[in-house]
Amino acid sequence: MDHETQPGPQPDPSSQPQPGPNPPAGSPHAIASWLRDLVVSVVVSAFIIVFLYQPVRVEGTSMLPMLEDQDRLFINKIAYRVGDIHQGDVVVFQYPRDLSKSYIKRVIALPGDRLRIDHGRVFVNGNLLPEPYVPERFTDDRSAPEMVLAPHQYWVMGDHRSISSDSRDFGPVDRDLIYGKAAFVYWPVEQIGVVH
Repeated sequence: MDHETQPGPQPDPSSQPQPGPNPPAGSPHAIASWLRDLVVSVVVSAFIIVFLYQPVRVEGTSMLPMLEDQDRLFINKIAYRVGDIHQGDVVVFQYPRDLSKSYIKRVIALPGDRLRIDHGRVFVNGNLLPEPYVPERFTDDRSAPEMVLAPHQYWVMGDHRSISSDSRDFGPVDRDLIYGKAAFVYWPVEQIGVVH
C-alpha cells in the first residue's frame, strides 16, 4: 500500500499577530527610540576609541613615503596589550624627552638585539637589515656605534632617514612609552589603506 502525506491544517492569516504601525515621528515613543539608538552609538564609539582604535593626525614628513604630513589614521591601542611588538611595526609612542608629545616611527630593533649603523646601513645582530620602506632618495650616511638593547627597549627610526629625529637622536624607546600600532590611513582619500 502506498502511503500518502497530506498537508496539515493551515493557520488562518487573520489569526496571526500583525506588526503594529510605526509610531508617528515626534511621538514620545519615537523620540525615546531615537535617543536609545544615539546613546548606544555613542557608547560603542567611545569604547572603540578608548580601548581599541584612536584617530591621530601625522605631523611632519619623517615617515615618507608611507605617511605624509597631515594624514589621518587609526592606531590600534590594544595590539600591544595582547601581543608583541615586531620589527618593522609602525608605532606611536610618547616622546622620551617630552611625554606630552607623541611620535610615530618604525621599529628597527627589539630588546636584546645587537645594533649598529654604518653610514646609513643598519645592521641587526650582525646582519644587514633589508629596508624596502626607505627609498634611496631618503637615505643618509649617519652612523651609530654598536649597542645591545636592554630587555625593555626598542630602536625606532623614521623612513625618511635624512630628516627624521629618531632613536639616533633620543636613544631607544622604553616599552611602556609605546601605546599604539599604526593601522589604517583613512584621510585623504588617495592615501587610504593599511599601514605597512
